Amino acid sequence: MALNILLADDDELLRNLVKEILEDEDFIVYEASDGEQALELFFSHPELSLVVLDIMMPMVDGLEVLREIRGKSDIPVLMLTALGDSASELSGLRLGASDYVSKPFHNEILVERVKNLLKLAKVPELERTGYGVLEIDRPAHRVYVDGKEVILNNKEYHLLDYLIHNQGIVLSREKILDRIWGYDYEGDIRTIDTHVKMLRAALGEAGNYIKTVRGTGYSFEVKA
Repeated sequence: MALNILLADDDELLRNLVKEILEDEDFIVYEASDGEQALELFFSHPELSLVVLDIMMPMVDGLEVLREIRGKSDIPVLMLTALGDSASELSGLRLGASDYVSKPFHNEILVERVKNLLKLAKVPELERTGYGVLEIDRPAHRVYVDGKEVILNNKEYHLLDYLIHNQGIVLSREKILDRIWGYDYEGDIRTIDTHVKMLRAALGEAGNYIKTVRGTGYSFEVKA
């Protein structure tokens, strides 16, 4: 089953790199660019299994974010620190950090540390994750609306899953195309619109969760 990870780092290039590394391992990644956003995402997503947290961040620094998290949860927290910053590493460990990785790091080391923390935490696996009337069973690649299974083809399923992974984020057609069809796809970008139209029709009332952002692309939003 795909597990959910919160990634908090104000360095956009590094954050994109780490997100790509984790998504290649089939993790679902929620992104935060500052400490305040990290706390907001953490407390609004109880399905999170692990937090990857940079120490130096605006608004609220990583150590304070860790302190707030530890006041409520024992979730594994992997800290990102600058090479040789032993003082921050020590402070993080004293506050309850589960482990740390120094930047720059090897991709494989980051992945193995993440996997090891998840194993130690013995994270429970939920078969279905709900979003309003929509449920997705990632291990089985099945989708349900109001408890009834919806049959999607492979591209439609991965398109929906990608939109859900980035809930609340506007994704451009180009980004969707690169992610779902691949960088070497030579077809018409309007294929995105066609597949979104078919996906909405298949999802019925849950199709309204896929929002069109005029001139840009699409986003997935579930309003209470």
